[in-house]
Amino acid sequence: MTKWIILAIFVISALYIQYRGKVRHSFYRQFFDHSTLLAPINFLMYCFSKVPNQPYIETQYFKDLKVLDENWEMIRDEAKALYDQGGIKASSTYNDLGFNSFFKTGWKRFYLKWYDSSHPSASELCPKTTALLKTLPSIKAAMFTELAPDSRLVRHRDPYAGSLRYHLGLLTPNDDRCFIDVDGERYSWRDGESVVFDETYIHYAENTTDQNRIILFCDVERPLKTKLMERFNHWFGRKVMTAASSPNEAGDQTGGLNKAFGYVYQIRIKAKALKAANRTLYYILKWILMLGIFFLIFIRPYIFK
Repeated sequence: MTKWIILAIFVISALYIQYRGKVRHSFYRQFFDHSTLLAPINFLMYCFSKVPNQPYIETQYFKDLKVLDENWEMIRDEAKALYDQGGIKASSTYNDLGFNSFFKTGWKRFYLKWYDSSHPSASELCPKTTALLKTLPSIKAAMFTELAPDSRLVRHRDPYAGSLRYHLGLLTPNDDRCFIDVDGERYSWRDGESVVFDETYIHYAENTTDQNRIILFCDVERPLKTKLMERFNHWFGRKVMTAASSPNEAGDQTGGLNKAFGYVYQIRIKAKALKAANRTLYYILKWILMLGIFFLIFIRPYIFK
């Protein structure tokens, strides 16, 4: 009975995630999306959120972030120096499971902070920005990100609702053709201007100009109504999100999830090869695997008890 209750909670939470916004994935895409795996946790985050559950959040809820807006030129100068020396880049190996798919379409990054992990390269190459970030405990992760000319980020939703996303324009085309779309609402980046949005709504980004776009990208802790949920969010960040740490350079920390990802992705490569060679067989095997797992967890114990 307990397993069926857990399954019911999971299904209800997943359906809520699917129908939460105006823009939705297909049922098939959402079923296999990583955000479905965390649906029960995210449902709690939405229920106990102090800020409105909507695509864009007014900056009045994040007054501590004003110091970033006020120092945007200093942050821009460090980002430009880093870019000029090639520091903002894609991962050269399979050690960034959170953003691996984005590298294929022109997106690049340099980590300034990632939860409780260590990035000595950030302190060395961007000392002023990292020092400023240390004064803001609400920021759990931060990076410089680049969206080159004629690049894009595919439509997606981030897996975990324990944070909200802050973007500060640093070096942008200042053009409406360079934008992010969150649940069907567009925002175009401008130098020195910031925006906060909920990255667990489906969103995508494009830069169809001939100029580069570099921003400061931060994950800000979602304000929650109870101390219990705050403690859970802190625990999840320390134990799970820290394990997704990816390095900029040798000497930076690589989290356990990303160490495992390097091995697991080899299976993914073989699966992609099978899909290219025989799509029908690929999907048959995929559904057999999913249904087999369901059978072993929920059906087999009743047959063989």
